[in-house]
Amino acid sequence: MDKEIISSNHIVNIVKRNNINITGVKKIENFNDNEFMLETIMGFMNIKGSELEIVKLDTYQGDVSIKGKIDSLTYTDAINKKNKDESIFSKLFK
Repeated sequence: MDKEIISSNHIVNIVKRNNINITGVKKIENFNDNEFMLETIMGFMNIKGSELEIVKLDTYQGDVSIKGKIDSLTYTDAINKKNKDESIFSKLFK
């Protein structure tokens, strides 16, 4: 998602904790079935849950839809994301 996204809005819509629709997504940093890390126009967003999977990905508009059980959604800044990555690596190499 290196192209500039069309939408300047950032909207998060969660439906029954089973579906989440997000606009203003710049990039999907990483993901698995338990966690998604997205870069949005409002900062980094971390979504945790179970059986998470991408339903829709529109890189031009910056829209992402994810389904699965959503347990939490948090925003972080780039510094916190870097520290989190470093702590994961430090745990692996201890």
